[in-house]
Amino acid sequence: MIGPAFVVGSWQFGPGALTAAVQAGSGYGYALIWVIVACNLLMLAFADMSIRIGIVSGNTLISITKQYCGALVAKLSGVGLFIITLMFSVGNAVGSGLGLSLLFGGSVIWWSLACTALVACVLLARRLYRAIEKALLAIVATMAVSFVITAFLSGPEWSAAGGGVIPSLPAGAGLLIVAMVGTNFSMNAAFFAGYAGRERGLTREAYRRTTLVDTIPGIVAPGLMTILVLITAATVLEGGGADASFGDLAGVLEPIAGEAGRIIFALGFFGAAFSSMLANATAGATVLADTFDWAKDVSALPVRMGILGILAFGATVTVIAGSNPVQLIIIAQALTVLIKPLLGVVLVYLANNSALMGTMRNAWWQNALGVCGVLLVVATSVHLAMNLY
Repeated sequence: MIGPAFVVGSWQFGPGALTAAVQAGSGYGYALIWVIVACNLLMLAFADMSIRIGIVSGNTLISITKQYCGALVAKLSGVGLFIITLMFSVGNAVGSGLGLSLLFGGSVIWWSLACTALVACVLLARRLYRAIEKALLAIVATMAVSFVITAFLSGPEWSAAGGGVIPSLPAGAGLLIVAMVGTNFSMNAAFFAGYAGRERGLTREAYRRTTLVDTIPGIVAPGLMTILVLITAATVLEGGGADASFGDLAGVLEPIAGEAGRIIFALGFFGAAFSSMLANATAGATVLADTFDWAKDVSALPVRMGILGILAFGATVTVIAGSNPVQLIIIAQALTVLIKPLLGVVLVYLANNSALMGTMRNAWWQNALGVCGVLLVVATSVHLAMNLY
């Protein structure tokens, strides 16, 4: 039953999403819940477009982009997605190091390097990765359940939380909102959903069932989890400020488990980061190989070199700019929005192409969501570019 949307959802719910949600809750209470709700709705629309394109074409999205949009647009899209995975690799490297640093002490940077080296070794032993991944997913699931329970036991003001779905722009929250869009509206993950759907051999006949048992729950579940993380942080760390330290972030589970809550959070944070390091790197390297017509199999040398390059980038940036690891995660996630407008426009265009999509082309309401999604990433890109300038 688990298909491409669950792959997309698990990619979303990583260290970047956790960090941004906790900082949003601790710094601005419930005011930014609307960002997650909006992003989740848009993720549904764009992941669905990508899956439908993969179903009707029977080919990779980069190949379809070459055919209908031209080689230049396809190359820009593939390289852009690769760059986004580079940004995500920073959050994964820092997140894994943060989790182990809280558990065992020591330097975040050295732990990040150790985790990166371990992932590179696991790459050469795929069976070992499958065993490690199961343990890591169990750890993340434990943290997720803890957040659910804590969200209710910590006594949040549910009426105030409900008011958080009304859009507002608190002073000083600009970069954090951009980072939340970067993690919760993961255009690169939506784009890659078409690849995942193709690998699973989805057909037109299975589309409706896939939507009900995979696309909707696979995208909505991590969105709901992220909202609960924000609500928990707003209740437990209210007034902590949006620049809360990692020690503050780890305290959000203390109401349910005391000191053990910090251990659960640290383990879960590490699990979310470590388990997504290889998935993120593999996706980026695969799409890059597809873009330039290199061998696309994971065992092929170009893909392996791409994976190692992505991992090395994350580790290098962590070493160079790792003095404030939590802020580094936020900045890395925010930078991804600069590239997402192109991926969004490509998906909307392909999903509306009658020659390609036939009866599975976008409906009017899907186009409405598509336009809203493109406008959102354009607006956040402009905001970030203006601040960087």
